[in-house]
Amino acid sequence: MTQGLIEEMRPVALELDYADEAQVAEKERTSESVHERERHTKKDQIIALYESGVTDVAQIVRRVKARPSYVAQVLQSEGLISGYFDLYTTTAREQNVYTRFFRNVLAFRDVEAARESVQKIDRLYNYFERLGDRAGQHQAMVLALTGKNRARWSGKMEEAQIFSEWLAAH
Repeated sequence: MTQGLIEEMRPVALELDYADEAQVAEKERTSESVHERERHTKKDQIIALYESGVTDVAQIVRRVKARPSYVAQVLQSEGLISGYFDLYTTTAREQNVYTRFFRNVLAFRDVEAARESVQKIDRLYNYFERLGDRAGQHQAMVLALTGKNRARWSGKMEEAQIFSEWLAAH
């Protein structure tokens, strides 16, 4: 049954676009020479593409071979888009009504900073629990998961484990 559902599902256009590498490579060759691409930074390329009318982040990602979060961050910092959020965008930017509670809470530069961060997240989680605010609790869990993943991908396994243990307990 599950296999049948999977076969019936159609991938979203973004996934199809990423999967079709041959078409993407051909478009890149015809739209701009290799020499022109090499003399600009990725940031310059992102801004130039957006200003030339390529406003789909996925298209820009493919053309400059950058991560979606980086492309979105560049466009947001230039004031060209707003409202983009993912795991790697800053937690200082307003995302929702809970952002102000969690500003400057996430830290994992060392084990002690990670422990302090988890203590703050736990206090906020418990605060929202007392209020019966599941969305606030969820935001605390999202921040802990963000801390775990950022620490892990930065090679800070001990710090990541601190976030992971808190998540497992909640």
